[in-house]
Amino acid sequence: MSVQNLVDTQGRVVRDLRISVTDRCNLRCVYCMPAEGMPWLPKDELLSYEEITRFARVCLEHGVNGIRLTGGEPTVRADLPALVRMLNALRPDLDLSITTNGLKLTAMAAELRDAGLKRVNVSLDTLDRARFHAIARRDRLPEVLAGLAAARSVGLAPIKINAVLMRGVNEDEAVPLARWARGEGFELRFIEWMPLDFQHGWSREKLVPAAEILEQLHAEFPLEVAPGEDPSAPATVYRYLDGRGRVGVIASVTRPFCGHCDRIRLTADGQIRTCLFSLKEYDFRTAMRNGSSDETIADLLRAAVWRKEPGHLINSPFFQQPERGMSAIGG
Repeated sequence: MSVQNLVDTQGRVVRDLRISVTDRCNLRCVYCMPAEGMPWLPKDELLSYEEITRFARVCLEHGVNGIRLTGGEPTVRADLPALVRMLNALRPDLDLSITTNGLKLTAMAAELRDAGLKRVNVSLDTLDRARFHAIARRDRLPEVLAGLAAARSVGLAPIKINAVLMRGVNEDEAVPLARWARGEGFELRFIEWMPLDFQHGWSREKLVPAAEILEQLHAEFPLEVAPGEDPSAPATVYRYLDGRGRVGVIASVTRPFCGHCDRIRLTADGQIRTCLFSLKEYDFRTAMRNGSSDETIADLLRAAVWRKEPGHLINSPFFQQPERGMSAIGG
């Protein structure tokens, strides 16, 4: 039986499913959350692992071939390896990854690998302990570095580092982070700060654009665009001319890649978002809990994807920031 792909009105085909398993986090990064007062989702509103796995199975049956677990911080959800095992059982060759702050990898890396996790992306915006404390509002840099070492020791690969630079905070970290990542064998990703913070404090003046980051990197470590990259991947990837690795830039604000986007997101409470910046969500939790068949779920999913926005409008005067922040949407 042929696969009926999930296609939108622009002809884009969904291949990548991002699943948020929780809106909670054990850090309070300034570009994401306020220090206090986060409105956490009640436990009974979170999808169960069985519900997540069922939804993922429907997606895999309709052409999705990659799943990334996100949060919040996904490792704070109880028994996350159990979910990884359930998803991996759907298709053992599935590209199954996680985005994490790394704090719990020292304890969990081996179990996650054994459950079927293939690779990790770890968020790290600075190598300076005092600055890390200021950005994350927690003094936990050594734990992140230990978590990275644990992930590497158990064979999770590739290990990618996600870094957000902010003007007046850590814009001078591009070269130091690149030098460190090259030495460690990690693949660095710089992500432009996006208007997805809960406190709606995003400022274009604090944005460090991709062009500036690349200029700094190229002056220190000459770069060229890496050939053969997937055009639907969010990062533009460059390789170092000396052969010592690669670096990517995700320029969601200054160089939008909406025309090739192949992602949808399932929030921890069972809503589908066809774009990070969507103002509309599609409720799949209610459908699943009301006894809808897999065929009905698939029909609802095709209808939602068909309505996927052509682009996010960040650079338009009509842009509206979503009410939910990134930690509640899932990255």
